[in-house]
Amino acid sequence: MTDLTTTVGPLRLKNPVLAASSEATMTEEGILGCLDAGAGAVVAKSVNESPAAARQLHIADYALLGATGEPVPWPHRTGGETLLCRSGLAPLEGWLAMLERTQVYARGLGAHVIGSITVAEPGPAADLAREMAREMARVVPAVEVNVGAPHGREAGAVRQVTGPETVARYTRAVRDAVDVPLIVKLPAQTDSPRALAAAARDAGADVIAMIGRFNGFWPDPVTSEPVLGSWGAVGGPAMLPVSLYWVSKTFAADRRTPLIGTNGARTAADVARFLLSGARAVELASVVLLHGPGVLGDLVRDLDEVLAAGGHTRVADAVGAAVDRSRAYADIPPRDRPPRPWED
Repeated sequence: MTDLTTTVGPLRLKNPVLAASSEATMTEEGILGCLDAGAGAVVAKSVNESPAAARQLHIADYALLGATGEPVPWPHRTGGETLLCRSGLAPLEGWLAMLERTQVYARGLGAHVIGSITVAEPGPAADLAREMAREMARVVPAVEVNVGAPHGREAGAVRQVTGPETVARYTRAVRDAVDVPLIVKLPAQTDSPRALAAAARDAGADVIAMIGRFNGFWPDPVTSEPVLGSWGAVGGPAMLPVSLYWVSKTFAADRRTPLIGTNGARTAADVARFLLSGARAVELASVVLLHGPGVLGDLVRDLDEVLAAGGHTRVADAVGAAVDRSRAYADIPPRDRPPRPWED
């Protein structure tokens, strides 16, 4: 059997399969379901100080798009669809008490529940993190700060931070407030997620999660109506190569900072691809929404087989292995003639 344990900064995980912050982790029942399935950790649905962020849940909507872009009703989903969504944050009332209860349960399974904050302003984000990590991590053992929420481009209740200086300012504010491991989750749509990763690391982040969902828009060509009636955020397999690009480039530039990969993984092979690109763990959201929390247990079992087939006896052996085999364009020897596979 493959040794699936991994370390992500100061956190030791029994496996690298994590439930990401999403609607699937917005309730106590959902978090416990992910833990029971075998997730190494569960990132609870994000909160922030803005009442408008919680009210945004009342306009949330979720659509699935098939291979040719046709809307797929949820009861007819197969699991390979692209998710287009408009989301909000969890309400604050009773949230810390719920986190504390689920973390006690997680500890009994050798897992973790991680608190999450999708930022609006840095000062209140630091205050919330302090509450989550009070009394020597009695509530949660780590805090994730999401500075890359795609809905920050559309709603004033959250921010999408895309500049290194601002990422550093938000990171530093939370770092100064807590002494538990700090994970900073970065946006997809910026000039360089790698530069944001360096800024967050230098400002005190222990772990970098990358990358958040892209913004999206999908009109119906017959009715001219946009799906969801608005813009949204996109998750699905088509995002995976882009996510792997930035994880691999960030890993190649700095192998000291632990990375968590996210956005696009649906299968155990996809989880392995993140590991091979330099991530030490992988957060999954869309696949849990599509299949339910039990899919996390399937991914853990299948990952054992996938890594073993690749000759890896430990997760640690797989981390960055594909980056080690990658070459710069300038180092690739030229062929006698350019390939033209479309003519073969």
